[in-house]
Amino acid sequence: MATSTAAALSLPEAEHHRQLKRAIVASTIGTTIEWYDFFLYSTVTGLVFAKLYFPKSDPLVGTLEAFSIYAVGFLARPVGAAIFGHYGDRIGRKSALIATLMLMGIATFLVALVPTYASIGIWGAVILTILRSLQGVGVGGEWGGSVLLSMEWARTNQHRGFIASWPQFGVPAGLFLANLAVLAFSALSGPEFVTWGWRIPFLLSLVLVAVGLYIRLGILDTPTFARLAERNKLERAPTVEVIKRQPKEIIYSALARTAEQAPFYIFTAFVFAYGTGTLKVSRNFLLIAVLVASMLSFFTIPFSGHLSDRIGRKRMYIIGAVTVGLFGFVYFALLDTGVHALIFLAIVLSLIPHDMMYGPQAALIAESFTGRLRYSGSSLGYQLASVFAGGPAPLIATTLFAAYHSGYAIAWYVLICAVISVLGTALLKDYTNKDIAEEYDEGA
Repeated sequence: MATSTAAALSLPEAEHHRQLKRAIVASTIGTTIEWYDFFLYSTVTGLVFAKLYFPKSDPLVGTLEAFSIYAVGFLARPVGAAIFGHYGDRIGRKSALIATLMLMGIATFLVALVPTYASIGIWGAVILTILRSLQGVGVGGEWGGSVLLSMEWARTNQHRGFIASWPQFGVPAGLFLANLAVLAFSALSGPEFVTWGWRIPFLLSLVLVAVGLYIRLGILDTPTFARLAERNKLERAPTVEVIKRQPKEIIYSALARTAEQAPFYIFTAFVFAYGTGTLKVSRNFLLIAVLVASMLSFFTIPFSGHLSDRIGRKRMYIIGAVTVGLFGFVYFALLDTGVHALIFLAIVLSLIPHDMMYGPQAALIAESFTGRLRYSGSSLGYQLASVFAGGPAPLIATTLFAAYHSGYAIAWYVLICAVISVLGTALLKDYTNKDIAEEYDEGA
């Protein structure tokens, strides 16, 4: 680590710029692979798992049971944030990120090998739960490190929103790849998709992990971490320290994410169960629609990050939260028409309001924490929202629909999430274009 530290602090301008670009690429590709793994599970849950692992249940109950296992991954994410946040602030962003990538990839690969209920009964669901937990731990540690790896290489204060939005780009890229893989093997295997076709995209995870490791091993750790190490300012227990010193920032960050987290998993996971079960449209139709939506996000996420550098992080984020809250009613109004063109339009447009929040979100949260506690603090704030917003969202949506038999009940849920996000964001400080060197709040 000492050699890497010295190198990061003594680079000429041209080499520093080259490292910045490599860090952005490494972060973006790494998060793409991690989110491919995570979203692959999300997509297959709505299409397959209720049938294979809970075949004796009523279809609606089976869907609830499958989404319960899905939610376990979100409960595990704060655990990953605490574990890898500690090591990311202690031994470096790069080392923690290599570990998260390996954990996520191996857990995803093993999902492909889990026997069904017909082979080993309920133990198949138990094994899925364990592997989903490991996925959650891996992705829980990934986000903070990938954002910091790119953002902390930036020497200017004016472009942090744009730079930090690129690891966020890994979400639509991972979603695109996951849905593309499922679509491809759905077409290849046809009616056999439920039997064996769904397993192939999980097996491919190991290939993607090998690519990600190759890229991440070739970069240096960030200058911010290097300076902290050189000045002997690394915390012995950063996770504990950030909870003691910046608890409000952790809570506000989690609250701010509510309208980004919950609706996103309604738009990209619950929609498969709702579309095939209630609207009676084909899984391939839904997969293509989500693919197109994720392609739009390739533009809207970095553009929203860029806008936040111009008009302010908090302002951009609150505009996005309000838009999400209102769009929920438009979304279900279009879906419930039953018209294929309008269903397609609803799904394609669904991620744009989300991206208005997700683009500036990385910088908004990471800027809120001092450098020596930034990996731990930003990871905890980000991942806590997974427990009460992201993970339960498909379960809550399914329960609301079962109770009220209307998508509008789910739209009201989305609106409540938006109100919570606006309040949480309003309580955060805005560091847009301000210096966030590791010393900015040494008294914290």
